[in-house]
Amino acid sequence: MLHMDFSQALAINTQQMDWQASPAPGVLRKPLEREAKESGHVTSIVEYASESFFPEHSHPLGEEIFVLEGVFSDEHGDYPAGSYLRNPPGSKHSPFSKQGCVIFVKLNQFDPRDLTPVRINTQQQSWMAGQGGLQVMPLHDFEHEHVALVKWPAGEVFQAHRHFGGEEILVLSGEFNDERGCYPKYSWLRNPHLSQHHPFVKQETIILVKTGHLPID
Repeated sequence: MLHMDFSQALAINTQQMDWQASPAPGVLRKPLEREAKESGHVTSIVEYASESFFPEHSHPLGEEIFVLEGVFSDEHGDYPAGSYLRNPPGSKHSPFSKQGCVIFVKLNQFDPRDLTPVRINTQQQSWMAGQGGLQVMPLHDFEHEHVALVKWPAGEVFQAHRHFGGEEILVLSGEFNDERGCYPKYSWLRNPHLSQHHPFVKQETIILVKTGHLPID
């Protein structure tokens, strides 16, 4: 098991991690949290070399993907950088990449009732006004779980706040900050239920945020 104590805050600069081999040739990964070697709850950064593929596999409790670089593909379509995908519980696919890609992927973490497939190219979506100077792009909501992109203008300071049901952040561009540290591009943060922080940025920054999904007991 890796980082499966959800009561502990995590902040990982994934760009400082080494790539690890996967069962598929040409597919490398950086595990961030993992329940078991090749099954269960997993969050990771995955790199596909050009013309690489992963054998068909199922998602017993869903799969969530954000394409960071290149073009990710499966038998259902091609997904360029900025694509947000949700494959519901019980789905399966055969992923590959013709030109190569890097993705952020979360496996087997859905509520079993969350059965809505999602395919969003965030490069083609509009931003909405958020609190303060923030701009928000909602991506998915299911009961208490919320997923969105948030764009922070340079110099923005957000009020200190608590995370009911926790919060995860992946920094997509710029640099995210709070009172505990500075988090450059591709940093991954996990803040547990009822944790608190006071975030701010010095430069324009975009983050992928998921809230309300971590254990509350």
